[in-house]
Order: sequence, then structure tokens, then C-alpha cells
Amino acid sequence: MRTNSQQSNGFEECKKRKGTFVVKVEYCQNGTWQGNVTWAEENKSQRFRSGLELIRMMDEILEQAEIIQKSEINENFI
Repeated sequence: MRTNSQQSNGFEECKKRKGTFVVKVEYCQNGTWQGNVTWAEENKSQRFRSGLELIRMMDEILEQAEIIQKSEINENFI
């Protein structure tokens, strides 16, 4: 079980990651959304089939961007 400090640390990490997404909901079927999401910074689009899939996509994109940013900082430091 996670303690409150562990939970707040995870929340703080999420607050550091930023991105701009344009979400176009085309349908609302079976109690969830389907549509298209565009990552504005990279102008990349991808379709999603549920609200959960949309959130996971955005989270993965921000994680990948953070990893790339850290590696670029490390390369510049060396």
C-alpha cells in the first residue's frame, strides 16, 4: 500500500510533465468516447477508442517526451 507521501510524490511528478493536446470526440458509444487526439507540440495525431485509452496515450506521450528531454540534457552536459 502506498503512503500519502508516495502518492503526493507521484502527483508532483505528473504536475511537472506538460503537453498540449487537442481532443476531438467524434462518437459517444457504449458509455465512452471515440475520436482523435493531436499532440500539438509535435503535430502528431492518433485515434482512440475509449476515454481510458485516450488518457493512457497522453500519459505515454508525456513519459516519452520527458525521457527524450532528459537524454538531450545529459548529452549537452557531457
